[in-house]
Amino acid sequence: MNWEQLLSLKRFGDTHKRLRKEQDEIRLGFEVDYDRIIFSSAFRSLQDKTQVIPLSKTDFVHTRLTHSLEVSVVGRSLGRIAGKKLLEKHPHLQEVHGYRFNDFGAIVAAAALAHDIGNPPFGHSGEKAIGEYFATGNGQQYQSLVSEKEWQDIIDFEGNANGFKLLTETREGVDGGLRLSYATLGAFMKYPKESLPKKPTNHISDKKFGFFQSEKDSFQEVANELGLIQTREGKDISFSRHPLTYLVEAADDICYTIIDFEDGINLGLISEDYALEYLIKLVKDSINTKKYNSLKYKEDRLSYLRALAINTLIQDAIEVFISNEEAILEGTFAVSLLDKSKYKAQISDIISLSVEKIYQSQEVVEKEIAGYKIISDILDVYITALVREKAEKASNYDALMLRTLPEFYSRTDISIYQILLNSCCYVASLSDSAAVHIHNKIMGKQL
Repeated sequence: MNWEQLLSLKRFGDTHKRLRKEQDEIRLGFEVDYDRIIFSSAFRSLQDKTQVIPLSKTDFVHTRLTHSLEVSVVGRSLGRIAGKKLLEKHPHLQEVHGYRFNDFGAIVAAAALAHDIGNPPFGHSGEKAIGEYFATGNGQQYQSLVSEKEWQDIIDFEGNANGFKLLTETREGVDGGLRLSYATLGAFMKYPKESLPKKPTNHISDKKFGFFQSEKDSFQEVANELGLIQTREGKDISFSRHPLTYLVEAADDICYTIIDFEDGINLGLISEDYALEYLIKLVKDSINTKKYNSLKYKEDRLSYLRALAINTLIQDAIEVFISNEEAILEGTFAVSLLDKSKYKAQISDIISLSVEKIYQSQEVVEKEIAGYKIISDILDVYITALVREKAEKASNYDALMLRTLPEFYSRTDISIYQILLNSCCYVASLSDSAAVHIHNKIMGKQL
C-alpha cells in the first residue's frame, strides 16, 4: 500500500481524482467528512444510546455520543502526531502532493467520530439480541429464504457493518450516502471482510466483519480505490486494513479503557482508592506527585490522572505505529497498537477490573436482559408484518404496525434478505429510550 493512494479524497460518484494541492484550505475535504457525520441523524441518535450503563439516569455517565466525541478528539491527536512523523519520513507527500499533518488528523477524527454510528441500543448486548432473534428465536423460520452469507450477516449482526451501510447506502435521490472521502471510509473499516468465513485467521482484521452483502460492491470500490491489499480471492472477499484504522482503533481502546473505568468510579462500582492505584501505575513515569497531592476533590484527582493516562497511551501508540509502519503498509501487522504497548499489563489490569465491576455489574446485567426482550419483540412484530405484506397476507394489525415504520424501512418490493436486514437496521437506529417507547406501545402499555 502507498500513502498517496491511501489518502484519496475521492467520493462516491466522482469521475476523476480530487488532488490535495487543489483543495481549499479553509474547507478541506477531510474536514467536510467530519461535518457531514456530525450533522447526520444517525450520529444524533447516539446521544441516547448506551456506552456502558443502559438507560442510566445520571448525567455524568457516557453515552455513545459523548464517547464518540472523545474518541474523535483522541483520534485527531493521534492522526496529527503520526502525520507529522510520516511527512518527515515521506517528504514527497507534502512537497509533491501537498498533504499536511492536519490531513491525517482530520481523517482519523472523522472516522473515529463515526466508529459507533451503526451500533444498536443497549450496548453490545443489542447486537447480540438482534442476532439471537434469528439464530435461536422466532427469526429462525427465515433461514431457508436467504443465502448462507446473507444469513450470517443477520445472525451475527455487526454494528461496524451497519455503520458502513449508513455512511455509504444509496437511497432514492441520494447516491453514496454521506459521500465521505474514500480515505475516511477506509480508516473507518476495522474489519474489511465479509461475514463468512468467520474468524479464519488470528489477524485482528478478521475478528469480526465490516460490511453486509448489500454493500459488497460499495466496499470493493472503496478498497480498490485505496489500494488495500486483497487477502482472499474468489467468492470470499477480504482486504488488509487501511493503516489509519489502527489509529482509530487505538483512540477507541484508549477512551474505553480509561473513561469507562472513570464512569465505574463515579458510579461507586469501583472504590476510589483501589481505582486510583491502578491509574497511578499507568502514569507513574509522568505524574507530578506534588500537584496530585494538592488536589482536594475526587473529581479533580480523577481528571488529572485521566488526562495523564490518555496522553501516556497516545504517545505510546504513536511509537508502536511509526516503528511498525512498514508491516502495517504490507498488511502483516496482525494486532492492535495497544497489544504492543509497553503498558499492556497495566491496561489489562484496568480492563479486567472494569469487566468484573462495571460490565458485569447487577445494574448492567438487569438492563441488558430487558434490552434482549425489547429488541426481540420489536423485530418480531415488524418482520412478521413486512413478510406478510410482501406475501399479500397482512392482517389489519400488520397494516397498522407498518404505518408506524419510516417509509424507507416499510418497503416490501425487495428481497426477503433486504426486508430482514432493513428491519435489523431500523431497530439498530433506535435510541435506548425510543426502543423502550415503541415496545411499550406494542405491548399496549402506553397510549
